[in-house]
Amino acid sequence: MATTSFLSGLKYSDGLTVVGISFCTAIVCEAISWVLIYRTNSYKSLRSSIDKAAKKLETMKTDPAIKIAKKSKTKKIDRVETSLKESSRDLSLFKFKSGAVVALVLFVVFGLLNSLFEGKVVAKLPFKPFGLVMKMSHRGLQGEDSTDCSMAFLYFLCSISIRTNLQKFLGFSPPRGASSGLFPLPDPKTN
Repeated sequence: MATTSFLSGLKYSDGLTVVGISFCTAIVCEAISWVLIYRTNSYKSLRSSIDKAAKKLETMKTDPAIKIAKKSKTKKIDRVETSLKESSRDLSLFKFKSGAVVALVLFVVFGLLNSLFEGKVVAKLPFKPFGLVMKMSHRGLQGEDSTDCSMAFLYFLCSISIRTNLQKFLGFSPPRGASSGLFPLPDPKTN
């Protein structure tokens, strides 16, 4: 009760509430991910195989001490790259199941926040946004002041930045070699 009255007296109470809820949501989502993904042996073995393959690939590409015939070296590099891509794809598919649960949590929280802050200005932007950004930041607000910020825009920015940094802090960020995701970029060698 004292916290509510304390926040309501602040000039930026709605914005701080959205940021706080976004932070709490990020913690809940990472806890769900830990339960469903990060603590399992399958994830740990996939991550270690990706790390090993990435290190091996890096040393094969950069170490001039390895004297192998060019054709043989290219085949070995291709084999390691293929293994790395397959492991990365498997890791992405493995993470997909918790992604559905996390998405459900985020949709519920967004719906709750949307009903609480519908049509309310929660923050003021320190700049005048351009076209597309203005449509996102001013979504659902009345008035012509383009520096007004809606809950949806603030929650979106906070969710992206807080969750990404929380993953790095907790050590849950993707391994170095696993940046391709479910839909990797096409290999330039095959074109």
